[in-house]
Amino acid sequence: MPLRKERLDKFLFFSRALKSRTLAQKVIETGAIRVNSEKTDRSDHKVGAGDVLTMALHGRIVVWRIIDPGTRRGPASEAQGLYEDLSPPALPREERSPYDAAIAPRGDGAGRPTKKQRRDTDRLRDGDE
Repeated sequence: MPLRKERLDKFLFFSRALKSRTLAQKVIETGAIRVNSEKTDRSDHKVGAGDVLTMALHGRIVVWRIIDPGTRRGPASEAQGLYEDLSPPALPREERSPYDAAIAPRGDGAGRPTKKQRRDTDRLRDGDE
């Protein structure tokens, strides 16, 4: 019996790595996914048991070995059985660089003022220094 293979976008959808096949296709087309250490930008790339996916998802590197390509998008417990997570552990908070933060520091004059900046402006306007 030959090993069953599934489209890469379908596998990412079935495994709940991404919310939709359309989103999976867009992520694949950006080149953020590697299959067995080879970059791919084709969502119809066939993957099966034993393939290793290296992905840049949700601001971190995720490495999965496919156990079963799946046949449907089931509950999360079923989806976790489709792969083995080989990802490196996340860095402790102290060792992370400031660029790892989800919200980058705001530059001067960017966007709305913060609450502190509004208080400072009010103090200047009212003369209460």
